[in-house]
Amino acid sequence: MTDLASLDGSWQELIAIALDARQQAYARYSNFLVGAALRAADGTIFRGCNVENASYGLTQCAERTAVASAVAAGARQFTQLVIAASGAVTPCGACRQVLAEFCRELPILLVDADQPQHGRLYQLSALLPGCFELLPDRPGH
Repeated sequence: MTDLASLDGSWQELIAIALDARQQAYARYSNFLVGAALRAADGTIFRGCNVENASYGLTQCAERTAVASAVAAGARQFTQLVIAASGAVTPCGACRQVLAEFCRELPILLVDADQPQHGRLYQLSALLPGCFELLPDRPGH
């Protein structure tokens, strides 16, 4: 675990936003609230929260709602992501792959919402080595 108080102000801002976004989560079935704050290269911050559905496969994760919001606003490059949830959990595989589409070396801070002074910092490439990529410009692809 990392002592989050030692992180710079850009991380502190994202932590506060992710914790706030978590309170908006629609987690009717699991009661597992997740919030995300994604910083675009221009400094704009996009929020996300998980949105569950009775048809579990239609549930949207906080990370992907933040990415979708960013893309809808025209952002394509990202510099930081904070995910806030009980236990400082890592993103699911689908979220890892979606994030890798935009920034394979994205720094991701996982914050334990129950102990928000603690968290873990990763590079996306460490969480998803060998991500899937489509290489349409190569012969045979």
